[in-house]
Amino acid sequence: MNDIPVTARTAAEDPFARDLVKNALATIADEMALTVARTARSFVVKEALDFSTALFDGKGELIAQGTCLPFHLGAMPFAVRAVMNQFGDDIGPGDLFITNDPYDGSTHLPDIVLVKPIHAGGARVGFAAALAHMTDIGGRIPGGNASDSTEVYQEGLRIPPCRIHRAGVADENLFRLIERNVRVPDKVLGDIRSLIAACNQGERGILDLVERYGADRFAAHCRDLLDYTERFTRAEIAKLPKGTWHFVDHLDNDGISPDPIRFEVTLTIAGEEITIDFTGTAPQVKGAINCVYPFTLSTALACVRSMVDLSIPNNAGYFRPIRVIAPEGTIVNPRAPAAVAARGITGIRIADTIFGALAQAVPDRIPACGANAPDVGVSFGGYGPDGRSHVFLEFLVGSWGGGPWRDGMDACTGTLVNYSNTPAEMIEAELPIAIERYALVPDTGGAGEWRGGLSVDRHLRFKLDGATLQIRSDRRDHPPYGLEGGETGAPAWVDIRRADGRVDTFPQKFLTKVDSGDLLRVRLAGGGGHGDPLARAPERVLADLREGKVTAAHAREKYGVVIAGTPPAVDVAATAALRAERRAAR
Repeated sequence: MNDIPVTARTAAEDPFARDLVKNALATIADEMALTVARTARSFVVKEALDFSTALFDGKGELIAQGTCLPFHLGAMPFAVRAVMNQFGDDIGPGDLFITNDPYDGSTHLPDIVLVKPIHAGGARVGFAAALAHMTDIGGRIPGGNASDSTEVYQEGLRIPPCRIHRAGVADENLFRLIERNVRVPDKVLGDIRSLIAACNQGERGILDLVERYGADRFAAHCRDLLDYTERFTRAEIAKLPKGTWHFVDHLDNDGISPDPIRFEVTLTIAGEEITIDFTGTAPQVKGAINCVYPFTLSTALACVRSMVDLSIPNNAGYFRPIRVIAPEGTIVNPRAPAAVAARGITGIRIADTIFGALAQAVPDRIPACGANAPDVGVSFGGYGPDGRSHVFLEFLVGSWGGGPWRDGMDACTGTLVNYSNTPAEMIEAELPIAIERYALVPDTGGAGEWRGGLSVDRHLRFKLDGATLQIRSDRRDHPPYGLEGGETGAPAWVDIRRADGRVDTFPQKFLTKVDSGDLLRVRLAGGGGHGDPLARAPERVLADLREGKVTAAHAREKYGVVIAGTPPAVDVAATAALRAERRAAR
């Protein structure tokens, strides 16, 4: 069978084999992800699930991605490309490459990417790649996410594409270099080894497929799968309304200048293609929230991906009909050596801006703006009495915006990040931190026919003197927007109640020292509402009140719903009269 000449045409004539290969590749990528989740050492990887896995063909084109972070969908190919550009023909069996350089294969220094070439019969048949966010990467601030760094050199150890294994033999010097430059080497090296295990798992899976189909036929099926995905994507785009739409959103500031930062997008759907143009977006900033182009591109691709047919395969064929323009020198495509460590918050604002434009094109598919992870990031680090280093890193999950067919989900990972909650018990068992409050806040979801999700409170009590705390937050001055007449969600807030009772307030992004007994109080923004609040069914408002999500006063003020009595019930006549009065006053 393997001796029969194979072309892309003969592979295309076997849609059953294509489907089998597609599902096999997706399964292998998911097995890689499961390997990382089961073997990683840090909370940010094994609990928060801030990692991704992917497979590539022999030419470096993405052929499958694990069920991981959509944010990484279009960024990981840059790591494979960086390795191919750096090493050319000097890539052999058993080699393994590493990079975290945001200007050469990664998106910020905490994201370490491993790339493993896969060979069969002396020829390269693919690559396996795995990426994870490290708890620490050295630099001036524990956690490597400081918003007030002003150049990439301050942000930690910068690793260009390097060979970490040659012919299966590890470069121990490189491992020692990493070990000496991070504050928690057990966690960082443990997570790197989990990525190695994942790449090995991916290699085994690809080699099994090559053995089953033969190298030529496997390559042909991969080409056919990419072409099929492109056709599928173009057909989906062809169904969308045609036209051009604009939207503008803002970040509150960059952590250095108090000025708001403008994000502008022009989205054009024409024929079978989409163009997303960020011309008009603010220039790159001093603070570390600049976002390199691979992450901007990946975010844009994931936004479109979230509102088309979910059965479109996650591979490079999907990228072909989508063009993303990000002018160089802007916050969405900075020039080196701009600082980029805190770029996650910018990725979220990029997504919010694109979704604002998409909501005009397809209003029946796009919800109002939410308070998405990683809108708030907490980095804490210090040394215990025994000299042991402690580093804590957490990106808090927020709530979704409402509509156009449902209320916003509460305390849920954002649309483009499959983050998970880190259980308080695990944090308290390993770190000098106590979680004293973790709760939803009533009356904070944006009012609308479909209510926004509620704000989340998270209070952390520190048990270490002289520790460094870095907060990256936003949506205080520019809360999540509503759509179709829905109101904005409640703004975010952060302060610290010191052990002596003083309350210190801070700007959205700050760096400070904390001592034992200090309490960090974080309140995320609420999700925006969707639709006219006066059109919300009174029964839904009553259900919210019974669940503690709104108060009677809020129900009356925002929704025109009068609730009274024990047990509480809607006063139908009073509600009708109040709503009629409100509508007449508009």
